[in-house]
Amino acid sequence: QVFLAESGGGLVQAGGSLRLSCAASGLTISYDAVGWFRQAPGKEREFVSVITWSGGTTVYADSVKGRFTISKDNSKKTVYLQMNSLKPEDTALYFCAAGTALARTSVFYAHWGQGTQVTVSS
Repeated sequence: QVFLAESGGGLVQAGGSLRLSCAASGLTISYDAVGWFRQAPGKEREFVSVITWSGGTTVYADSVKGRFTISKDNSKKTVYLQMNSLKPEDTALYFCAAGTALARTSVFYAHWGQGTQVTVSS
């Protein structure tokens, strides 16, 4: 059974940092990509970043480029999202998801975690 679990969210002030983790299990080799998405209340789910297990290829949304860094630990089957210089507009429920290819669109991801809340105060 596929299992994805996010952790590391919390409440921080603007300019602060958080490190999110996504622990994955039960994925087949076909699920080579793990993406981070976020969703604020009443808003559409938004792509943040993605990385591949096999090659470590990364993609970032323009809104987080230069501030967020995605990384992975293949032995632990865990993906991380280091978030620096946080802004109030980063406030959202953050999800990780497993997909079969690098993609910015949620339709490419078949398995999702439950999310971890990130709140940035001004």
